[in-house]
Amino acid sequence: MDPRHLEHGHDPRDIASRLKQGPRISYLRDWVYGGIDGTVTTFAVVAGVTGAELSTKALLILGAANLFADGFSMAAANYSGTRAEIDEYEQVRRMEERHVEVAPEGEREEIRQIFEAKGFSGEALDSAVKVITGTRKRWIDTMMTEEHGLPPITRSPARAALMTFLAFLLCGAIPLVPFVAGLPNSIWSSTLMTGFTFFLIGSLRSRWSPAPWWRAGLETFTIGITAAGIAYVVGVAVASLIGQLP
Repeated sequence: MDPRHLEHGHDPRDIASRLKQGPRISYLRDWVYGGIDGTVTTFAVVAGVTGAELSTKALLILGAANLFADGFSMAAANYSGTRAEIDEYEQVRRMEERHVEVAPEGEREEIRQIFEAKGFSGEALDSAVKVITGTRKRWIDTMMTEEHGLPPITRSPARAALMTFLAFLLCGAIPLVPFVAGLPNSIWSSTLMTGFTFFLIGSLRSRWSPAPWWRAGLETFTIGITAAGIAYVVGVAVASLIGQLP
């Protein structure tokens, strides 16, 4: 990409419109998280069932059960985790609101030292402190980001969970496709499609990353295929041990 390329306009009206809309919330990590985990866990089922030499019917039943049960479990966990982030944000905000009410001078001194560390001094520092502490919401918003490092926007737990669940279903179903289609050497076809899925997830991630698409794809491919390889080895080993039981 040309380093001189601008991702958005800088006309005053464009800037005003963009700032009015506020920052956009990204659910990319939820999609990547669900996609990789869905692919890995479904491939683990494929590997285990193939190693145990069970029927294709058993493989598809176990694979489908994994898709919906584990996918829902991951979505629920992501919902709870995101909800916990929001609860933490609200608790810290209430604390700051109480501090502004009870010890306003101490909170004002915190603002002063924060902006002094940024290079403000003299009248510029006094003016910055006066402007920021002049509005309660602006004051508390500044403390949330500058003192506690919390983002100014919060993600929707429901949307985060939905992204994880959809990615889990779509990507996790891919290792099962060769068996559904009845392809010859289905396990090898499944392995190739699994690797391609990892590369595709990484390549799509590069749209929001400074890394080129092929590097992001190879990085995700390496991580995913390593996890899938471990799943395959464990599945075959367990199946072998079970086969030796009396």
